Amino acid sequence: MMENRPHERTDRPPTLSIENLTIEFSRRRVWTPVVRDVSLRIWPGEIVGVIGESGSGKTLTSLAALRLLPRQARIAAGKVRLGETDILSRTDAQMRELRGNRMALIPQDAMQSLNPTMRVGHQVGEPLNLHRGMPLRAAAAAARKFLETVRIREPERRAREFPHQFSGGMQQRAMIAMGLALAPDLLIADEPTTALDVTVQAQVLKLLREIRDNSGTSILFITHDLGVVAELCDWVYVLREGSVVEEGPVRRIFAAPQAEYTRMLLAATPSLHEPRRAGEAA
Repeated sequence: MMENRPHERTDRPPTLSIENLTIEFSRRRVWTPVVRDVSLRIWPGEIVGVIGESGSGKTLTSLAALRLLPRQARIAAGKVRLGETDILSRTDAQMRELRGNRMALIPQDAMQSLNPTMRVGHQVGEPLNLHRGMPLRAAAAAARKFLETVRIREPERRAREFPHQFSGGMQQRAMIAMGLALAPDLLIADEPTTALDVTVQAQVLKLLREIRDNSGTSILFITHDLGVVAELCDWVYVLREGSVVEEGPVRRIFAAPQAEYTRMLLAATPSLHEPRRAGEAA
């Protein structure tokens, strides 16, 4: 029986569609498949989780969508579309225009992604200058507004500071602000809360829900943390050894998993709260 997917629409294509994706890795000049025949979709305004153990292929799948695979990896088969745009047929220059403009990445380690020699406000506003041609003064004002949007206090002062002056949670929020600057169709968040304590993690997840609710941005959330998936996501794909073993709405996956591997992951989780129902207070 086909499961209900509330965000699915017939009047427009999925924000992201990956069909039968196979990724190979080169080891000693031999190409070996590490992601096998993966298909997934994300609809407008949907938060989709991809879960699995380390090495399951979840990060490689997200990097393929951005065309940012490491040099030793290649796409051997499959299709990737952002709306109506065929990602795999774009030139490198066209991909640079798409990244940040219509799709953005929130990485796991914000400190390594932020430029330590550049003020945070300048980094947040830079995409507006590069992609939209916005004058630097206007981009700086917009950056302060985005820092305020992601709940960074005193954005005027903080925009003048450098990344090392930010806490880990603030660095992650600054990366989210950068991702939001151009109002992308798709945010890809690759384990963005792994290095954060529980309180800050909850704040970041609440912020991501607000971004989806206020802007309709689609979010692909890569994680191994089942508790985060239960808290945040609408739909879940479970990966094991490079293949999708199960997919479905988050409440069903956690209440009645069908794949033995999913049941094993749930059993290995020490404590897991019930997913929050729509409309419940954060």
